[in-house]
Amino acid sequence: MKIPLSWLRDFVDVPGTADEIARTMSVRGFAVEGIERVAAIPRPGRAQAEVPTAVDDDAVIDFEVTANRPDCMSVAGMAREIATAFTLPLREPGAAPGDGLVLAELARVDRGDIEVLIEDPDLCARYMGAVARVGVAPSPDWMQARLRAGGVRPISNIVDITNYVLLELGHPMHAFDLRALQGAQIRVRSARQGETLRTLDGQNRTLGSTALVIADAARAVAVAGVMGGADSEVVDSTTAIVFESACFNPLSVRRTSRRMGLKTEASMRFERGADPNLASVAMARACALLDATGAGRAGGTVVDAYPLRADPSLVTLRRERISALLGAPIPDVDVARILTALGFALEPTPAGWAVTVPTRRVDVLREVDLIEEVARHHGFDRLPVTFPILAAAPAAPDPRIAQVRGLRTVLTGAGFSEAVTFGFIEEAAAAPFAAEGDLVPISNPLSATFGVLRPSVLPGLVGAVAHNRRRERRDIRLFEVGNRFLRGRGERRAVACAWTGAAVGDHWGGGARDVDFFDIKGIVERLCEALRVQVHVVPHREEWLVNGQTGAVLHEGVPMGVFGQLRPSIADARGVPEGDAVYVIEFDLDTVDASAHSAPVAVTPLPRFPSVTRDVSILVDDTLPAEEVRRTIRAAAPASLASVREFDRYQGKGVPDGRVSLSVRLTFRSAERTLTDAEVQSAAHAIVTALVNKHGAVQR
Repeated sequence: MKIPLSWLRDFVDVPGTADEIARTMSVRGFAVEGIERVAAIPRPGRAQAEVPTAVDDDAVIDFEVTANRPDCMSVAGMAREIATAFTLPLREPGAAPGDGLVLAELARVDRGDIEVLIEDPDLCARYMGAVARVGVAPSPDWMQARLRAGGVRPISNIVDITNYVLLELGHPMHAFDLRALQGAQIRVRSARQGETLRTLDGQNRTLGSTALVIADAARAVAVAGVMGGADSEVVDSTTAIVFESACFNPLSVRRTSRRMGLKTEASMRFERGADPNLASVAMARACALLDATGAGRAGGTVVDAYPLRADPSLVTLRRERISALLGAPIPDVDVARILTALGFALEPTPAGWAVTVPTRRVDVLREVDLIEEVARHHGFDRLPVTFPILAAAPAAPDPRIAQVRGLRTVLTGAGFSEAVTFGFIEEAAAAPFAAEGDLVPISNPLSATFGVLRPSVLPGLVGAVAHNRRRERRDIRLFEVGNRFLRGRGERRAVACAWTGAAVGDHWGGGARDVDFFDIKGIVERLCEALRVQVHVVPHREEWLVNGQTGAVLHEGVPMGVFGQLRPSIADARGVPEGDAVYVIEFDLDTVDASAHSAPVAVTPLPRFPSVTRDVSILVDDTLPAEEVRRTIRAAAPASLASVREFDRYQGKGVPDGRVSLSVRLTFRSAERTLTDAEVQSAAHAIVTALVNKHGAVQR
C-alpha cells in the first residue's frame, strides 16, 4: 500500500522523516517494501505555484499490509496506526482550514432518484446509491498527483474521485452513467446462466451462476466487487451518474475474482472483508469531493439498502490476562490510550475493560487479539524476557514429530536433500499415480497448474528432479515428507524419495556407476530401520513403475510402500531428459503407525562368548528372491543363529542356465556358552536340508 507523506498529513501531523516513520511502523507489524521520492504534491485547494520552494520533493512509503488488516489498506487506516504509534491526534480528511473537503452530511431514504433491490442479502450486506449531475473533465492537479503517487492512473474527475476515496478511506466505489441504466433501477442479484458482460478492460466475459452482479432492470452492468461494465462506464458526454458504495460478501468476491482471472484494487479489499458502516462515510466523502472539485453536485438524497446491519462486537479484556501473556503488567493508562487511539471504545470493569470493537476491525475477535494490539504499540522490545507460567505439565510431543526428524536424519545421511513441493498439482501430473475417480479436484484453483490435490508425493519430487536436471545437475537425490490425498481415503502422511544419476561419486579406485534397483532397495532398508519395523520385500506390479524393477514392502502381510524405477514415459512427461533412469520410493506413514508395533530400543551387552561361522554355497533358481532364502534359513535354524549375510553371487561357466550360485555366511553365537563344532555342523546341515526341500537347492 503506497502512502504519500503529504496525504498522511491531512489526517495527522506526521513527525520526522519517511525513514523514521518506516522504522517505527516496521516494529508494529508493517513491513516496508520501499520508500520512493517523488515530485512535490500540491495540497488540495492550492495551486502548484503556492507550494513552498523549500519543499522540492515528497516521499511515498510502500507498506506491506497483511491480509488480515483490510482496515490498513488506505491512507486513513495507516494514519490511525501512525497517530497511535507517535501519540498524536487523528483528524478527519480535509479538516485543515481552507481545504473545503470536509465530509458532507447526506440524507438516507428508502427511495430516491433510483431504486435499489438486493435479492440476496447474504452476498450484499449493504448497497448505497446516489444520483449526481456532473460535468466530466480532468480532475485537479493535486488529485492527479496523489493518485499517481498511490499507483493509480488518473482518468477523469468522476472516476478519479472514486479511486481517490478508495485509496484514502479503503472503501471501493463505482460510478455508473445514469443514461445507461434501464428503468432507473439497481438490482443486486446472482448472474443468470450464460449471461455475458463486457467489462471495463474490454473483455467479453461469460458470468457463472455463482457470480454476484449489479444489474439494471434488463441486464448486468457490473461484476459486484470486481469490475464495472463497459456499457455503463462514465464517458466524456456523461451528464448524470449513480455513485455506488456497497459491501459484498468476501468469499463471493474472492471466488468470482479467481474464476474470472480478474484481480482489481476493489476485489483485493472486498475479499479481505469490507466494513459495511464505512460505505456511508465513503459516499459522503465522494459527494463532498464532487462539490469541492466542481465536478458536479449530488441530488440530495441517498438510497441506502441495509438489510443485514453490522453492529460492533463486545470483547472482555482482563488485566491479569495481559500480564500472563506478555510477561509483565501494562499500565491501565497505556492500555486505554492505545486502544482508544486505534478506535476501540472502552468501558472500565473491576477486572479490566469491556471493549467495543469497531466493525472495520475484522481481525479482532478474541481477548488475545486485543492484547496483541496493546503489545504492538507498547513495544515488543519493551517486554521483559520471562518464561511463561505453566499451570500444568505440557502434553507429550506428538510421536510423529520424532518420527519425521529421524527420517530426515537418515535420508540426509544417505546423501538426499529435502524438498518441499506444492500439495496442489496439475491433473496431468497426478493422473498416472491414481485412478481417475480417486483424484480430488479443487473447486476454485488458482490455475490449471494447481487443479487437483496430489494423490502422491512423487509427482512434485519428479518435477523437482526435472527442474534440477535442466540446470545441468546430474546426480540428484531428493526426499519429502508430506501429505497426499485420495478420494475415499482422505489425507494420508507419506515419505517419498527420488534418485537419478550416479550411485557413487567418482573415485580413483574405480569408475562411477549409475543408480540401480538394489541401490534404492538399500535406501528402503535404511528407512525401515529408522521406522523400526520388520518387513520383507516381494515382487510387485504398479502402473507407474517399470515391471521387473518394482518391489512392495510388507509388514505382516500389510503393504507399507512401494519402490522401483519410474516408467520412462512418466519421467519424460515431467521434463526429465530422455535416458535418465529415476528410481523412487513412497511409504505410507499412517499405515506404518497403524500396523507396526515396534519394540522399544534396548541396549544389549557385548557378547562374552565367541561366534562361529559357516559358509554355505548352493545352486538355486535365478528368479528366487534372496529374501525367500533368508526366511527359509531363519525358520530352519536354532536360536543360536546370529546373522545371515550373502557374500557372493555367480552366474556363468559351470552354472546351469536359469540357476545361480549363491554363497551365504551363517554366524552362530550363544549368550550362555561356547558352541561346539557338532552343534554348529548340525545347525548348518538342518539349514541346507530345508533349502533343498523347499527351493530345490543343490549344495556346491
